[in-house]
Amino acid sequence: MSDEMKSFEALEERLSARKTEYDAMPVPDTAAYQAVQAGIRQAARKRKSRLRWYMSSISAAAIILLFTGCIRVSPAFASFVEQLPGMEGIVSMIRQDKGLMMAIDQSLLQKVGVTDEHDGASMTVDSIITDESRMVIFYTMKGMKNPEKGGYDIDLLDEHGKKLPVAFSYSSPKPASESGIYEDKIDVSFTESLPPQELTVVFKERGKEPNNKWKVTFPVDRSLTKGMKKIIPVNQTMTVDGQRIHVKQAILYPTRLVLDIEYDRNNTKKIFGIRDLQLVDEQGRAWRTDSSSISGSGSSVFFESMYFSTPKKLTLQGSGLSAVDKDELVISIDPSSGKIQGGPSSLKFLQSTVQSKNLILEFSIRDSQNAASGLSFTNIVDSKGNPFEINEAGWSPSVSEARVTIKNGAAAKGNLTMEIFSYPDQIRAPFSIEIPVTP
Repeated sequence: MSDEMKSFEALEERLSARKTEYDAMPVPDTAAYQAVQAGIRQAARKRKSRLRWYMSSISAAAIILLFTGCIRVSPAFASFVEQLPGMEGIVSMIRQDKGLMMAIDQSLLQKVGVTDEHDGASMTVDSIITDESRMVIFYTMKGMKNPEKGGYDIDLLDEHGKKLPVAFSYSSPKPASESGIYEDKIDVSFTESLPPQELTVVFKERGKEPNNKWKVTFPVDRSLTKGMKKIIPVNQTMTVDGQRIHVKQAILYPTRLVLDIEYDRNNTKKIFGIRDLQLVDEQGRAWRTDSSSISGSGSSVFFESMYFSTPKKLTLQGSGLSAVDKDELVISIDPSSGKIQGGPSSLKFLQSTVQSKNLILEFSIRDSQNAASGLSFTNIVDSKGNPFEINEAGWSPSVSEARVTIKNGAAAKGNLTMEIFSYPDQIRAPFSIEIPVTP
C-alpha cells in the first residue's frame, strides 16, 4: 500500500470519529451549511500551509469537507461525504468525474437554493459549478405527477430573457421515489459565449399546456474561475490506420480539459469516431472522456479535468477508429427490390417496411458487435430529387443491426440515394502520443 493511500485511510479514521461527534450535535441545517462553506473557503486560502485541527462544535462540521479531494482516490471516503447535509445527491451524480470533485474541493460550488412551486409541485436549483467552458446545474424536483411518462423540456435563458447559444444535456426524470423527490443535473457546454451574469432555468411539461412550467432565476458568480483558463500547445500529428490526425492544443479548465483535434483533409477515410480515447498520467490513472464520436474535419474532445492535480506526464491513448473509405460513403437503395449499390462491403440491407407515412430501413453491419455508435445517413433524396430526413435511428450492438426511419419516406419515388453520416465499423489500431502538461 502506498504512503498516499495510508494517509487517506488514517484521515478517514479520524474523520469517522469526528462524524460521530457531529451527528450528535444539534446544529441547524443552515448553520451547518454556512460553517461548511466557511471551512472550504478557509482551506482554499491556506492550502499550502500545515493543516490544523479545530475541535469546536461548528468547525467539526466544517472540517469534514476540507478533504473532498480524497474522493477521487477513495470510494469509501466518497460514501462518507455523501452522508453530509445537502451533499449526498451531488456526490452520487459526479463521483465518477475526478475533475468536478476536485473543483468542489476548491470552493467552486455555488449555492443557489431558488425554488418555484405551484400546484403542489416544485423545482429547485440547488447549486451550480461553472467556468468559461462548462456549467453543471444541480436541481431537485418534488411532487411532479408521473414525470417518467410525459417528460420535460428545459430552456436556459440569459439576463435578457434570450435562449443561451449553448449545447446541454439532461436525463428524463426517472420514476419518483417513495419520497416523491427526484435529483439530477444539467450539463452545459459554452462554445459561442461565456456564462451569463444571471441565469434562468425553465422546466416545461412536455405535451401539456404552456402554463405547466417552473421557472427560477439566479445570479452566476463568474469571478470564482476568472483567469483560470490554461492553453497548452500540442501541435503533434499521429497516424492511425494510415489516417493522419492532428492534435492542435489542450485547453485546461477547472471543470474539464478540452483537446482540439483535426483530421487531415487528404485522408482516404472519413473518420466518425476514435475508439477508447483517454488520457493516462504517470500513475496509470485514466482521465475519461464522454465524447465517443468526433465527426467532420475534427472537433473538440472533452476529458475530466486535472487542473488541481497536475500530472507530471500525460499520454493520449486509443484503440482505433470508426471510419469508412470516402469513395464508399454514398449508397443507393431500391426499397421494393432490396437491391443496394455502393457502401462498405460490411453493410447489408435487410428489408424495408412502411409505417404510416414513414419508411423503415433495416441493415446489418458485419464485425461491429458492441460498437458504441450506430448507422445513420444524411443528404437523402429519391430518384425525383425530393429530399428526406431521418426521423429516428436505432442501433442494436449485440446483434449488429441498425434500424433507420425516414420521415415521410413512404412517398419516395424510385431509388433512395444517401450518404453515410455515422457508421459502427471498428478499425483496431492502438496508438499513443505524449501530451505536454504545462503551457
